Amino acid sequence: MAGLGRKPNTNLPPGPDTDDRAYAAMIARAKALIPIFRERAARTEELRRLPPETERDLHDSGLFRIVQPKRVGGAEFDYVALVDCADALGQADASVAWNFANLASHHWMLGMFDKRAQDLVWNKDPDALIASSFIFPAGRATKVEGGYVLRGSWPFSSGVDSSEWNMLASVVSSDDEADGIEYRIFLLNKSDYKIKDTWNSAGLRGTGSNDVEVADAFVAEPMTIAVSDLAGGPTPGSAANPNPLYALPVFSLFPYVLSGAALGNAQACLDDYVDVARHRASTYNRARLADLQSTQIKIAEASAKIDAARLIMRSACIEAMAEARRGHIPDMPAKTKSRRDGAYSVNLCTEAVSLLFAASGARGLFTSGMLQRQFRDAHAINSHIAFNFDAAGTNYGRVALDLPSENLTL
Repeated sequence: MAGLGRKPNTNLPPGPDTDDRAYAAMIARAKALIPIFRERAARTEELRRLPPETERDLHDSGLFRIVQPKRVGGAEFDYVALVDCADALGQADASVAWNFANLASHHWMLGMFDKRAQDLVWNKDPDALIASSFIFPAGRATKVEGGYVLRGSWPFSSGVDSSEWNMLASVVSSDDEADGIEYRIFLLNKSDYKIKDTWNSAGLRGTGSNDVEVADAFVAEPMTIAVSDLAGGPTPGSAANPNPLYALPVFSLFPYVLSGAALGNAQACLDDYVDVARHRASTYNRARLADLQSTQIKIAEASAKIDAARLIMRSACIEAMAEARRGHIPDMPAKTKSRRDGAYSVNLCTEAVSLLFAASGARGLFTSGMLQRQFRDAHAINSHIAFNFDAAGTNYGRVALDLPSENLTL
């Protein structure tokens, strides 16, 4: 089934700073895990988090460290690696792909923090997992001598139970309204927050995206970073990590951290559908599904959406790296275009899965099959704010009409 809609993830070069052989080897490792993770998918849902052996496989393969700096043992691949590897893993289980991409991307983000924060985490354990919740209104921080006092309750912290650290987003309070609103990210050790078991979801059930609570924790200044420092260009970590990878605009590229999970999930749904259609006859009139024009058209439409989504995702990441190498910081129209395209590409994947689910008839209703999980996971992924096309499209349209951006993280 390698032909339909599926292109080798290494067809487009990851970028001039990436060793092509090492990159291809990493993609091969991810693909080798597909049958293993696919076999575990039902158990992953039952656990509501990744099984320990799955996390161990991701560690042992080096996948968690694909965008971690080389100076601490990471691969330091180009940004497109997050899409390509999540695409592969998503063909097994979207929950695995989602947590992989989330947790791997935080090594990339840590590379932009003050080197003292990097050293505190990586000197102790370069494999340490870092969870996150980038919901800024969920927290309130107050500036104090030497740092901040943080409090709040954050939802959707994927993989938090296995993580030693957490990046939590917050608004910084000020007594002076003239100071305006500051968005900042705080890096906390697990000893500074409480995990609440809240993740009982219809889709992405295996991600363990529980809530975390913080009650007036002190966070030293070097363990924080302003969102304005993540808008593209030099960061507090640039001296330690000069690769343009660590000068990318974080929140304009944010959709592509997770979009590969939707892509792989849709690809697996298409491949499964084609495999069944090749051999199955209609329950009611015994006509071969492969001979039906409607089946053929559904395959064409779904594969076109998935191929288009893959091209959009990869091109956006490769172009962003090329711009960073030139030392160019994207302007607001370019940033809103990136958010628009990220949302649109995932919506294409969701449409493809929905189309195939409907075309599968009653076969898709059985909980013993993969299709119902792929459908639920597709819509769970699409519910993330980064993939809300109304929000991304509205902001793109505003900026195109010379109105100010409403996304304060850009």
